[in-house]
Amino acid sequence: MTTESLSQAIFREGNAVDFLRNSQARPTVFPVAPEFSNWRSEQHSWRETVGLLDQSHHMTDLFLTGPDALRLLSDLGVNSFENFRVDNAKQFIAVNHEGFFIGDAILFYLAEESFDLVGHPMVIDWVQYHLETGSYDAIAERDGNSIVRQGPPKLYRYELQGPNALALVEKLIGEPVPPTKFFRMTSFTIADTTVRALRHGMAGQPGFELFGPQAEGEKVHAALLEAGADLGLVQVGSMGYSSANLESGWVPSPLPAIFSGKGTQEYRAWLSSAGAGSLAGSLVSADIEDYYVTPYDLAYGRSVAFDHEFVGRAALETHAANQNRQKVTLVWNPEDVAAVIGSLFRPGTPAKYMSLPKSRYGLYQADRVLVDGKSVGISMDCGYMANEQVFASLATIDSGAAEPGTAVTVMWGEDPNTRKPQVEPHRQVEIRATVAPAPYVQFARSNYRDR
Repeated sequence: MTTESLSQAIFREGNAVDFLRNSQARPTVFPVAPEFSNWRSEQHSWRETVGLLDQSHHMTDLFLTGPDALRLLSDLGVNSFENFRVDNAKQFIAVNHEGFFIGDAILFYLAEESFDLVGHPMVIDWVQYHLETGSYDAIAERDGNSIVRQGPPKLYRYELQGPNALALVEKLIGEPVPPTKFFRMTSFTIADTTVRALRHGMAGQPGFELFGPQAEGEKVHAALLEAGADLGLVQVGSMGYSSANLESGWVPSPLPAIFSGKGTQEYRAWLSSAGAGSLAGSLVSADIEDYYVTPYDLAYGRSVAFDHEFVGRAALETHAANQNRQKVTLVWNPEDVAAVIGSLFRPGTPAKYMSLPKSRYGLYQADRVLVDGKSVGISMDCGYMANEQVFASLATIDSGAAEPGTAVTVMWGEDPNTRKPQVEPHRQVEIRATVAPAPYVQFARSNYRDR
């Protein structure tokens, strides 16, 4: 693995945009089986019965312990920690000094002075850097994903999603599930082991996230399969799992705002370039900040609390007073999508290949969204939802274009083609799309997000 810092890599390439757009990073994968049956049926499971998704291998855990662990998180998180208690969890969100989004992860309050921050590395790197360079009486243990880690993970983590999730858990524990509010934790016994459970929904459906020591994971997994056999339990592979966010409206990897701005130069010198990822899409700008978003652009305003001091607070207050973009779903025109796929079978240069169910071809996807030829925002994550039979993307666009039903155009493909391994010779095409709410699925909007 390279020891080159991110700063050195950007200097070598000339600027951050060229470095990311031509990155030789391999495609991002979830290190679990791609499919157990087929990804279409696996998508249907969390809507119709219950899906079992193995989260043990693709995420990074940062275990924080010590008297100052909570202060560290509060200094970096935009969230309120006023009523944060043991057996609570939250979507932890961090911004840079200019109030632009760095990343998010799920923060578990495991015990007094003990936390687990779980997610993609973007925000975890940021927290670890500040711990190592700041004055905090706390220690961190990092458990990387199964791509970078040697040996098994410290914890197993299984997600149950779907209308039969509750019945499955109650069948296993032999009694009603203890009353547990959304994003709260409880414990119960499965297969003679103590299992901790987060009341959670990932695809906008009812569910639980079960976790415990990895050594007990196989026993719990076997019990889930056996008890779920008559409840329609379906194991979901990485292809179906990676597309679940399209229904719930979560954008998994906006470009982190770490490539410019106050206070990030030292961070880039600390951070290895190995995990920097790649930038894909039709948005081309020499200014890396044109790719940045704020928490408000991603509909995270409900999580921002100005009840404490944190990195980026003053700038974020300015953003709060000047919100001009909204997160939406863009439903792509089926005929245009079919034409892109069909171009593979016609003479001449085809359009950019669309893999299914997810068609993102960089860790960070940024495609131009236009109205009457004018750019109005960024389409960030795209793919196919079998439950809705639509191809769609999650986007942040100007408020004036965000009304459901508004006709927009998504520019698909790169011009010029970049040198990323995921990019083949192709031509850029326009795809018609229609603005819809995010989350797109009505159940997720009315029964999930409102809790």
